[in-house]
Amino acid sequence: MPMSPHTEKHFTAGETVRDIVIGMSDGLTVPFALAAGLTGAISQTHIIVTAGFAEIAAGSIAMGLGGYLAARGDAEHYANEQAREQREIAAIPDAEAQEVRDIFQTYGLTAEECASVVASLQRRPKDWVAFMMRFELGLEKPEPSRAWKSAVTIALAYIVGGIIPLSAYLFLSNAQSALRLSVVVTLAALAVFGGIKGRFTGVPIVRSALQTSIIGGLAAAAAFCIARWIS
Repeated sequence: MPMSPHTEKHFTAGETVRDIVIGMSDGLTVPFALAAGLTGAISQTHIIVTAGFAEIAAGSIAMGLGGYLAARGDAEHYANEQAREQREIAAIPDAEAQEVRDIFQTYGLTAEECASVVASLQRRPKDWVAFMMRFELGLEKPEPSRAWKSAVTIALAYIVGGIIPLSAYLFLSNAQSALRLSVVVTLAALAVFGGIKGRFTGVPIVRSALQTSIIGGLAAAAAFCIARWIS
């Protein structure tokens, strides 16, 4: 009987999803809180919309820059640790070889089995360094373009998230009516966003939608209360 090939499907876009979650979550809550806080003091929706879009512009730039700097920091940290491992393998190879044995022994390999692996790695210094980076330090080599991708992803997600709560103020001239519609739209967006996130990360869609709605709703409510208290 012919056997069908075994294929495994794993989700590998975790960093991108994390960036989208960061940008979208803040985009849905911060502009909403600003608009809600201004609603109590200003009746003209066009002023609220202007302030909201100004905040979205500033927030997306700040969030994108933060994502860029964080990714650059990860890349620099990896490069520094890689250089340190290269120096240690050249200067103290016996100690590094013992670290390899210790790692494999935690997986149940015998001393004889470890010896053959260590000998193989000693003949390939580049692979030895890569092994130590991953299994000793738990570090994965970041993509060269990771910093810019993270910055753009977070910034765009923030813009998309920020437009959603402000959309009510674009279509309604009464600020109080716009606020009520904004609450409904924001909670619905949080639920849809949570469901999509669950679909991609393997978490049950309903549970992810509820978690995102509750957490995002609480964050928005807290920000709203602070904004109203200040105004």
